[in-house]
Amino acid sequence: MGKIKDNTKMLWNHTEQVPIFVYLLRWLVLSALAGAVIGSGSALLLVSLEWATRTREEHLWLIALLPLAGLVIGLMYHYWAGTASKGNNYLIEEIRSPNGIIPFRMAPLVYVGTVLTHLFGGSAGREGTGVQMGGALADRFSKYLHLPARDHQIMVTIGISAGFASVFGTPLAGAVFALEVVIIGRMRYDAILPAFLSAVFAHLACEAWGVNHTHYHIGTVPSISPELILWTLLVSMAFGVVSMLFSRSVGFWSRLGSKYIAYPPFRPLVGGVVIALAVWLLGTTKYIGLGVPTLVASFHEQQQLYDFALKLLFTTFTIGVGFKGGEVTPLFFIGATLGSALSAWVPMPMGLLAGMGFVAVFSGATNTPVACTLMGIELFGAEAGIYIGLACVTAYLFSGHTGIYSAQIIGSPKHQKYNQCIVCNTTESVW
Repeated sequence: MGKIKDNTKMLWNHTEQVPIFVYLLRWLVLSALAGAVIGSGSALLLVSLEWATRTREEHLWLIALLPLAGLVIGLMYHYWAGTASKGNNYLIEEIRSPNGIIPFRMAPLVYVGTVLTHLFGGSAGREGTGVQMGGALADRFSKYLHLPARDHQIMVTIGISAGFASVFGTPLAGAVFALEVVIIGRMRYDAILPAFLSAVFAHLACEAWGVNHTHYHIGTVPSISPELILWTLLVSMAFGVVSMLFSRSVGFWSRLGSKYIAYPPFRPLVGGVVIALAVWLLGTTKYIGLGVPTLVASFHEQQQLYDFALKLLFTTFTIGVGFKGGEVTPLFFIGATLGSALSAWVPMPMGLLAGMGFVAVFSGATNTPVACTLMGIELFGAEAGIYIGLACVTAYLFSGHTGIYSAQIIGSPKHQKYNQCIVCNTTESVW
């Protein structure tokens, strides 16, 4: 009997499932709490942006006040933001090498800045706002619960995952995005369970507030064939090059503003004047704000080839001069309108091309092909999965080693000739 008890005790001590079960319970509670709070924050953001868009379209004279709104945003960030001014890049840096607590002021500052940007006519998105709010809120749990540095990293990952998932209604993509975005070509697995749990809870919390997400329909999906594979690769190369152009354009406008306008708060002020005049000259508000109506129409109405270019110009300039908001929804607009326009020459259904461009341009600009593939499947259905996956991976490759997040470092080069890490200047792995 004594030997049996000893063997049982030894077996129990060496069973991995017991500590894993404790780990599961611990992160289930933390993920549920953080996800509920972040999902509620995203619901507030989405409702606020809907109000801002509706109010602006009903009172177009508000666009004339965009320079004033830019000055307010510039002053807020210049005097109050501190490290929070880095935005998403600061969150990525904290996951890779934590240095301290993320300032809670990041959440209210980016929320107010984004709402003002949309209310008065800037061209921006919402992903950056949702992610930054999520990161700041999740980090509060680290502070109040006195979590160790490793768990602090996981909580920031939770913030990104939950914020992304609840803003777009894509929990799978949100979780993988948080794991994939930190290092190009590498995916984190130490936070995989909390990332998935928090994404689901945040999505449920947002829906519990009665906030609905936009639905897209790609329509017919043809059977895969060698010819269609070649066409998919060809158009996806274009999506990747546009992703690269978008990323470089943001940096170009930022550098140009810094060069000629020394006082940072004046950059969005002057930029607001330029944007307001451009809207007045064009006589349309199609290229400002989120652009969701045009985005939805791209799936069943052929868009003009210049639509994607004008949205790219408006958005990169808006973000580059210092207005707030994300880049992802404008990237959706750019990709979907480009795909829709290309349907005039490419023998593939318009809805499918729009859907491919929707996620592929995003993939190239953020260097997250797996997350974007999952987003495409969540939004458009698994039937289009092969096309979506090929488009996202190809665009990721052809966007080069660029991206909208400057804090990303290269863990695995996209091709063999590019065998040096830009950040550490070594061929050794940075993971």
